[in-house]
Amino acid sequence: MMKTKKLLAFLLASAMMCTAFTACGDKEDSSKEESSAAETTAEESSEEETSAADESSVAGEQVQTGSFEEPVAAESGDAYLAMVDGEWYVQYWGTDEDRLTYDAGVVPITGDGEYTVSVNGATAGLMYDVTGDANGDYTPSGMSFMAVMVKDGTTLYPNMAIEITSIKMNGEEVPMTKKNYTSSDDGVEMRANIYNKWVNKLPEDAHDANGAVTDASAYSAQIVDKDAFNSGWTSVEVTFNVTGTGK
Repeated sequence: MMKTKKLLAFLLASAMMCTAFTACGDKEDSSKEESSAAETTAEESSEEETSAADESSVAGEQVQTGSFEEPVAAESGDAYLAMVDGEWYVQYWGTDEDRLTYDAGVVPITGDGEYTVSVNGATAGLMYDVTGDANGDYTPSGMSFMAVMVKDGTTLYPNMAIEITSIKMNGEEVPMTKKNYTSSDDGVEMRANIYNKWVNKLPEDAHDANGAVTDASAYSAQIVDKDAFNSGWTSVEVTFNVTGTGK
């Protein structure tokens, strides 16, 4: 009888251990399945994020390069409008590195005649340079310097005279308070100052189509009221006549 009880106890213990091992095995298999599923989900999520990042990168590149106007640099013999806003922040000096280089109206001087130069203060390129967004909101304001310049003009056309006939801001005529003269500040470019506060007397080489200019009451390096530009501008356009090129 004692032996029978011991045998039954042994069999009962064995059955309980087997049940426990089976349960552990089920739990272990379940844990492995859950771990595998989690790894698969993480991999899929990572691939989706990488794909989205690549698409975003491509889109950003298109915004930065595809939608901008062409930068414009003045070549030898070209006339351009040198322009500086009130804060010396937005400028154009005839190079493709200036913020107003996009869509700048540069024109080659090919002989005597009428020409027009301009700058555009509402380009996508300017918006991106200033705000970081090609569709950003920014309007240049004020004016610290403005002149019509001809690159290498003194060498190419030493007898050139520039007579400014019209100045427009946002399509509206800006009144001229005095006449402009032609001169060279550095012996390289030929220029007609529109607003240059650093020149308060006529330079020795000041001239117009009729010869030397000496009447400071009629001619000036400041021929407009700079305050006219304080309200903001998106376009500035200057038309002028050129004589003395020999062409």
